[in-house]
Amino acid sequence: MKRVLVLAACVALAACGTKKTPAVAIPTTAPDSFRVAFVTSRGPFTVQVNRALAPRGVDRFYHLVAIGYFADVRFFRVVPGFIVQFGLSGDPQANVQWSNNTILDDSVKETNARGTIVFATAGPNTRSNQFFINLGNNTQLDAQGFAPFGHVVDGMAVVDSIYAGYGEQPDQTRITAEGNSYLSASFPKLDYIKSATIVADTSGTKE
Repeated sequence: MKRVLVLAACVALAACGTKKTPAVAIPTTAPDSFRVAFVTSRGPFTVQVNRALAPRGVDRFYHLVAIGYFADVRFFRVVPGFIVQFGLSGDPQANVQWSNNTILDDSVKETNARGTIVFATAGPNTRSNQFFINLGNNTQLDAQGFAPFGHVVDGMAVVDSIYAGYGEQPDQTRITAEGNSYLSASFPKLDYIKSATIVADTSGTKE
């Protein structure tokens, strides 16, 4: 089943080994509100995240950003006027690690309006590491359990410009198994994320 959809990939935290300085601990609970700056092959965009909208989902998203998971992740499914989807890792081993690492659903507290960011799923309680940004007002997704947890506050024109020439052609099963080697060979024009960084905790501020 296709995910609007989505499965999973991750970059595990490196072990400390013989280093004397321990790795910085990543909180299991995200801040109430924060922004993430994405730098892509098309340019930058920024997402405002509100934990109250989907606490479980936001905690997972925050963790993925904090460990640098999104570097070199492709936008592999782009349907103009509908969604742009991303999240499967370019590293097949990371995809294996995340394939069974799912989280429980959150209730839908905000509509799937244009510019909102949402987990892609393959059914109830299957959220892991795939996401999409709504390119249109997709209110029909609300009743299907897709719970937005943030929205693009800067750079939506960049999101709109992400390469859409391949549509839904990239095979998610092959991306999971082969990673970027498959995408680079078969879909070389795909745009991708260079980095995603937590740039501000905006708790207590108003938009």
